[in-house]
Amino acid sequence: MSVFQKHHETLERHETMMGSARGRMAVALDLVTDSVALVGQHGVYCRSERFPGKPKMDIALVLEQLDDAKQLVQSAMEDLKQVRPS
Repeated sequence: MSVFQKHHETLERHETMMGSARGRMAVALDLVTDSVALVGQHGVYCRSERFPGKPKMDIALVLEQLDDAKQLVQSAMEDLKQVRPS
């Protein structure tokens, strides 16, 4: 099943409110945010032995990459908003 089929209703709602590109970016941002939450929950159980209280290095790296992706999507949405306000 394609991403467009899986998230059809959400895409339709956001694209109607924001336009095609911004609507898709908003759904992507929601998916990344949900992924951050899931990885964060996993990080609670996978603690570093070297650095108590911190998640394992691989979890920390995944969280950092997801956060970077989120910032890039947010930046692109802002750029699109300035080019063509809805």
